[in-house]
Amino acid sequence: MKKDQLIIDGKKYNSRLIVGTGKYKSFSECANAVKISGAEIVTVAVRRVNIVDTKKPLLMDYINPKKITYLPNTAGCFNSIEALRTLRLAREIGGWKLVKLEVLGDKKNLFPDMIETLKSTEILVKEGFKVMVYCSDDPLMAKKLEDVGASAIMPLASPIGSGLGIINIENLKIIRKQTKLPVIVDAGIGDASDAAEAMQLGCDGVLINTAIAKAKKPLLMAEAMKYAVISGRKSYLSGRIKYNYTGSASSPKKGII
Repeated sequence: MKKDQLIIDGKKYNSRLIVGTGKYKSFSECANAVKISGAEIVTVAVRRVNIVDTKKPLLMDYINPKKITYLPNTAGCFNSIEALRTLRLAREIGGWKLVKLEVLGDKKNLFPDMIETLKSTEILVKEGFKVMVYCSDDPLMAKKLEDVGASAIMPLASPIGSGLGIINIENLKIIRKQTKLPVIVDAGIGDASDAAEAMQLGCDGVLINTAIAKAKKPLLMAEAMKYAVISGRKSYLSGRIKYNYTGSASSPKKGII
């Protein structure tokens, strides 16, 4: 039986859960959450997480980049210039080419600025980056990102850190159906049921940070998210029954009596 794996830029991953490294109480708690979740990819905010100053605690001391794929991102960038500078710096520091692009449009809701995002994606691809792109749930913009060479589409479920879950299910279905790229639901996941729902839609993975890091019991939530992603994926692959607006008995119509 062929193993069901997440494939990004030609590399295979057993876990379809990507974990963000921000908002934890400590690097130690973050590392434990990543381990328990089974995630093989973590996002790292280049502008906010220490990955260079050896006089301070380094994320690498807790999460081994030789065992876990680091995905540098541009969290906190509000225009193309900032985002490009940040990812070029990441490549200089760690040689990273697989990156997550995130260009925000407003500070209140943290929605992506899709004009700046599209422009940045095109430039980064030409510079040899493999770009996983945080984007709106607009199918047209998702298609444009694919056309300019994105490596993965990462539509939001709802605003970053909101915990509102998936607001626009139908748009996510359209994005999944129209693209050959991996679709990773990013932002707004609140609990395990949200993660399972994303996977049941046929999405290839889920990125979760706040829902784990700010849970009352982060390590327990990390485990819950692990199994939610697994069960949601298995449910999708199994093929759900058709919706039926009348009852259908599960027991035989003819019995032994």
